[in-house]
Amino acid sequence: MALLALVTAARASRLRREHWVILTWGSAGATAVVIGLYVWLAEGGLADALFAVTVSLAVGALIVWAGRRVLVAAVLVVAMVGIVGTISYAKQQATEVLLHAYDVVALLSSWSTLTEVWSQHRGLGVALAITSFATIGVSWIAERIDPTRVPRHYAACAFALLAALTWTADAARGPRRHTEFYFENAYVTFFYSSWVETAQALWHGRLIEAAVDPKGVPLQVGESCSPPAKVPHIILIHQESAVPPALFPTLSHDPALDTFFQSFDGNLNKLRVETFGGGSWLTEFSLLTGLSTQSFGGMRHYLQHVMLGGNHDTLPQTLARCGYRNVMFYPMLRFFLGSGRFFEAAGIREIFDAKAQRAKLANERDRFYYINALAEIGRHVKTSARPLFLYIQTMAAHAPYDYAYSPEVVVPGGGPGTHPTISEYLRRLGMARMDYAYLRSELLRRFPRQAFLIVHYGDHQPTATRSLLGFGESTSVEDVMASGNEAARITYYALDGVRYRPPPLPNLDVLDVAYLSTMLLDAAGVPLSDTYRERRRLMLLCKGRYHDCPAREEVLRFHRRLIDSGLMKAL
Repeated sequence: MALLALVTAARASRLRREHWVILTWGSAGATAVVIGLYVWLAEGGLADALFAVTVSLAVGALIVWAGRRVLVAAVLVVAMVGIVGTISYAKQQATEVLLHAYDVVALLSSWSTLTEVWSQHRGLGVALAITSFATIGVSWIAERIDPTRVPRHYAACAFALLAALTWTADAARGPRRHTEFYFENAYVTFFYSSWVETAQALWHGRLIEAAVDPKGVPLQVGESCSPPAKVPHIILIHQESAVPPALFPTLSHDPALDTFFQSFDGNLNKLRVETFGGGSWLTEFSLLTGLSTQSFGGMRHYLQHVMLGGNHDTLPQTLARCGYRNVMFYPMLRFFLGSGRFFEAAGIREIFDAKAQRAKLANERDRFYYINALAEIGRHVKTSARPLFLYIQTMAAHAPYDYAYSPEVVVPGGGPGTHPTISEYLRRLGMARMDYAYLRSELLRRFPRQAFLIVHYGDHQPTATRSLLGFGESTSVEDVMASGNEAARITYYALDGVRYRPPPLPNLDVLDVAYLSTMLLDAAGVPLSDTYRERRRLMLLCKGRYHDCPAREEVLRFHRRLIDSGLMKAL
């Protein structure tokens, strides 16, 4: 009887063990299915789901390699996905930006950043702390009841296989969508994919491409500068989605439009930007910092957040040191994509956003912003002798173009046979020309004793030009950028003056946007700091090119000098 009892007990123990093994592996399988279904239904398609599942399981394989417990790995992977998704969602709600892997690095490497996040999101922090403790507790229970003991070499082989599948799935996903981390709900997949550029930056020890060995004397930036003569007020206009129709020989358009894009000397100056069809933040960053976003690799779309406060000789900062008061008229809310914080850190302390300007539309006529700017100029010159720097952004020429903007305005579109979207786009350029003429005439009329330098530029081409560039109308922005078609990145810049004539412009076929701030400072007669003198030297040496300058080592040495001089943070 005792022997029978022992045999029965052993059999029951074996059955319980088998049940727990089935439960353990079933839990692991369910984890993979749940993650895959979530991503497929909420974040993307089949390739995104496969990518998220394989990354999650690869992390699980590492946990199994460390502890040999499958159920523990399943618990921790589910908790990881849930925490990442929750934090990313919360961040998107607060800033309209998804969680990036570099956020984790920045948070763990800066006590001040950790303190700021805690003060602003204390409720979320408490909830995450509770979740973490609960995860530890559940993991301990799982470790006690999990009968599996997976050999470590099996876990290592599984990790290698899953890593290969991850690479395959990532290749199937294709290039990262142009606005993925701003407007899309890719909470988990974006966080996973962002580890690639983060790891590269950590491996190199810097965010930007730079020479390894320091060379050259440190760059000096004084606390103030003394212009040799009275400098003009500066008006910098971000002409949304503007590109000269004259760049497309087959396009029939109103010839009067051509003058809008010409500088004071009657020439059309081409500007090479680093985006197409959207991504104004890339042009804003390059313009204000004097740096190419392409020099930051995979981090380029995230720079207004990653490099927040990390540049110490920006265009607005330079102007402020020379006595300028910096003011911005922004067509969006200042919290849009967190851009307000970037502009402020770059040296623009006063920002009139859509709410402050009492905008009723997301894309008001250019004249709306000009009227507000003119009113501010009037208030300023009555109370201050300081020069004024106004940064005005417009929106009327932004897509979509499938409806008539301000249909009551009679303005030419395209000639016979022009595609309706192109014709509508040309109408909006015509209105931009009318409104700019209004601004210029009002400056002349209202401020008879004031001199103004006006610089306006196109931040990127509109999606409407795809067919003019040889692409199909359904071609994605990513495919246009990946094509290497340089014509897609060409817009314009124009310098004009009211009671002020800028000096002759350098003879350059095309100017990269990173040099436009140097061009502006030089044209205004503002003394150049060491940084901008070096940029001017590079501009002439590289014939207007920055990231792909033939003398590439010169640009990389400049980046190294910026870092070593404390003018730009490395990580």
